[in-house]
Amino acid sequence: MFFDPLYFVFLGPAMLLALWAQWKVKATFRRYAQVPTRNGISGLETADQLIRRYAPPGNRLQVEGIHGELTDYYDPNTKTLALSESCRVNSVASVAVVAHEFGHAMQDSQGDAMLAVRGKIVPVVNIGSGLAPWLFMAGMWFHSPALAWIGVLGFSLAAVFSLVTLPVEFDASRRALAYLSDSGILRQDELPGAKKVLDAAALTYVAAAATAISGLLYYALRAAGLSNQERD
Repeated sequence: MFFDPLYFVFLGPAMLLALWAQWKVKATFRRYAQVPTRNGISGLETADQLIRRYAPPGNRLQVEGIHGELTDYYDPNTKTLALSESCRVNSVASVAVVAHEFGHAMQDSQGDAMLAVRGKIVPVVNIGSGLAPWLFMAGMWFHSPALAWIGVLGFSLAAVFSLVTLPVEFDASRRALAYLSDSGILRQDELPGAKKVLDAAALTYVAAAATAISGLLYYALRAAGLSNQERD
């Protein structure tokens, strides 16, 4: 089980895609982090302008700084845009990432169904995906198909989460480009660069979904094999 060549047959391509996606997003971000916006606007100023222009009246949306590079996120619980050091400067890359996170904030304020579903299943996914490997290994070790299949169920939660995440992230990027274009924060000839940054980031979510689904198929196949052995 620990040195199963079949594991690499199933997950090898997805792992390679994930590595390439991580390289791609960092390389693309760093390339456009060197390209200042024509308007001289920083990521931090972008957040302020987008909030004033598009956030609904009476919104509680806040902005706070966090450490790191590309560690930006939107927290729906505190209604906070957390912006990393790399995205608070003046560049096409930083503006694109900030607009993407603002897109999540607007999804939240408008009651986006997929964002709500993702938020509700996070606790279950965290517990299930954490227990899944141990339950699966216990099932294989003790020749218990029931335990192995419970482990597979945990892996399936991670796969479902990754699939739900895809439309949420794609929609946030779509919104980001529309906001940047409509507001004039970026000129039309600057938008392709922002799109490349967002497309590269989206690729990481595609790779995560491919890895989760490939893993689920592998573990389901192994559990099915164990079930067949127990019946023989």
